[in-house]
Amino acid sequence: MSTTALRSRAPLASGGIALVIGFVAVSLNSRVAFGQIGPLAPVAGFDSWIVTSMGMIPPLLMGLCAPFTPALRRRFGDGPSLVAASVVILLGCVVRVVGIGGLLFGTAVVAAATSVINVLIPVVVRTRFPASRTGVMMGVYALSMGAGSAVTAALMVPVTRATGSWTAAVAVAIVPAAIAAATIAPQFRAPGAPKVADHSRFRPHRTAVGWSLLCFFGIQTLVFYAILAWLPSIVVDHGGTVGAAGTGQAVFIVGIGIGGFLAPAVAGFATDQRGHILGVIVVCALGVVGVLAAHGAILMLMALVLGAGVGAGQSMPGMLFALRGKEPDRIAALSTFAQTGGYVLAAGGPLAMSALHTATHSWTWPLVAVLVLFAVNAVGSRRAGHDGRDGQQVVVESPRDARS
Repeated sequence: MSTTALRSRAPLASGGIALVIGFVAVSLNSRVAFGQIGPLAPVAGFDSWIVTSMGMIPPLLMGLCAPFTPALRRRFGDGPSLVAASVVILLGCVVRVVGIGGLLFGTAVVAAATSVINVLIPVVVRTRFPASRTGVMMGVYALSMGAGSAVTAALMVPVTRATGSWTAAVAVAIVPAAIAAATIAPQFRAPGAPKVADHSRFRPHRTAVGWSLLCFFGIQTLVFYAILAWLPSIVVDHGGTVGAAGTGQAVFIVGIGIGGFLAPAVAGFATDQRGHILGVIVVCALGVVGVLAAHGAILMLMALVLGAGVGAGQSMPGMLFALRGKEPDRIAALSTFAQTGGYVLAAGGPLAMSALHTATHSWTWPLVAVLVLFAVNAVGSRRAGHDGRDGQQVVVESPRDARS
């Protein structure tokens, strides 16, 4: 499909308001299950290995399973694959309420299905909405994702205390999962949904932009999951109560939604996003410094700032995949490559923070390590912010690829 054809697509021609509702529902649900454990850990008394495992499983499985998405696209098409993934997430959420074993296995199922959604969202945005709204729709995706996670995180402690059971709190995730599956399915149920041709000549691992996108996405995602897993414990270590830890997590996730919406919505109208990428990294670093130094209400404010920066760092890559890839197959290829490597890299974040905390008996050095990673990202992610010479994609291809 040509870029011109992509630009001609409009929401009303591709499902109208029902498509938007389904898109928002899927977005709301895409991180709900992953934000529950942090607030639950102090009140449920989870062992450290459970918190660490629950922090590692989502990014690890999303990274390992992302490479299977292109095959699903070719076999079933983008829409049916998105619907199937939403249904599998619902099933995984049901399994998660069956004790610790079910929690771990169900989270792995949810993460595997979410990997498909992660890869497909930039493609769906680029092909089902006007090209001029790419940044805005990726912002809506991030805002919805943050809102769903924030509400769920805020409910964890009250539901657990009211019911006396952490499984009841985990079951809350079933509700948005069911809504997402029910609202997105009608958008892609038409028979004869188009399959995706096998255009495999574009190889992101041979491009500078592919590696730069992986760097930006990988480091930002590593920090996201590390902070998501341990922020409540950091708040408690700073003298906060268990309730304050849950509130801090909710505030952090609200910040994720705010930053996640604003960053791509603003950067999407620019032709060069290098300054926006650097700005995201700077905001993240300010948030980490604030969390290191602050207490009480100021700590909550800095959790909001950190959330805004981390949220921007989560939503910007999806927009960059769409802008740098331009065509659906290239968007999917860049998205798959960056998310495969990025999520596998990110899986070590919670474990690394836990190990540093155990070794130093403090959260200071783990957060200093995060600041070092931001410095690396400021250098490594610059190429992801522009199209290269004369606005064209600069790729490194083999002679065979060049002839094609």
